[in-house]
Amino acid sequence: MDLRHLRYFQAVAEELSYSRAAERLRIAQPALSRAVQEIEAELGGPVLDRNRRRVILTPAGRVLLRETAIILERWEEAMRRVKRTAAGEEGELRLGYIGPPTQPFLGRLLAEYRQRFPLVAVHLEERTPERVWEMLAKGRLSAAFTRPVSQPPASGLRMLLLRKERFGAVVPAAHPLAALKRVPLSRLAAEPLVLFPRTQAPGLHDRLLASLTGPGGPPVVAQYAPETQTIVGLVAAEIGVSLVQASVQRLALPGVTYRPVVGAPTIELAALLRPGEESRPARDFVNLARAGTVSPSA
Repeated sequence: MDLRHLRYFQAVAEELSYSRAAERLRIAQPALSRAVQEIEAELGGPVLDRNRRRVILTPAGRVLLRETAIILERWEEAMRRVKRTAAGEEGELRLGYIGPPTQPFLGRLLAEYRQRFPLVAVHLEERTPERVWEMLAKGRLSAAFTRPVSQPPASGLRMLLLRKERFGAVVPAAHPLAALKRVPLSRLAAEPLVLFPRTQAPGLHDRLLASLTGPGGPPVVAQYAPETQTIVGLVAAEIGVSLVQASVQRLALPGVTYRPVVGAPTIELAALLRPGEESRPARDFVNLARAGTVSPSA
């Protein structure tokens, strides 16, 4: 017994007429008769009582009609969901991302994506750049927003540059450097530094220190802190100064001043996908991000 048999039986049972059911389905009447006979042979009993004048359902036929309606409705809904999933309109998106570089646009991007694809369930995973690469390489994420890492996993991930952002200085509001319009790297390197731990992002950590290292050697790190807001808070408390992405200035925390830095390094934000394995929601999300953020601001 297959879905075709059930559809044929349903038409006869609802019309209580082979001729009307055949007309409704636009098939020959003998095909209906054979379908009902095959159903009855498989079930071991009649589902329809029929003679030349009428067709009525047997008790077994009434049960079969109710169950057939449920089965066909579930099947049609399953097919609709499959088609929506194939079109990227339904499914799941597991997005990995890193914090501060994505903050300026991630919320807006998610709102726009949810409006376009309300049936896609979005799960967010905030991790370090190295961890994001690793999770995507192992198939635990659908897509990711991160930055290039010094030693990416040998996974053949596809990286698409979204934008570049230059680092700037964050200094205490009363600090002499706050009076400058642009801060030289050498002046910043002479100050105690507040920085994130190297274990959090080794490549970026080393790059920032290298940019601040001059003839007198590397700068003195006065305090390590894992979160950007904590770093800015420590700067406000005059523990030291720091280099932060330009987008962090949107935090607008009291007690600090942001200044551009002459010769400051840049940070890249990229989208990652798994070539040949990316889901339709992942491709749609990344394409939406590229359409709205590909505007390097170095």
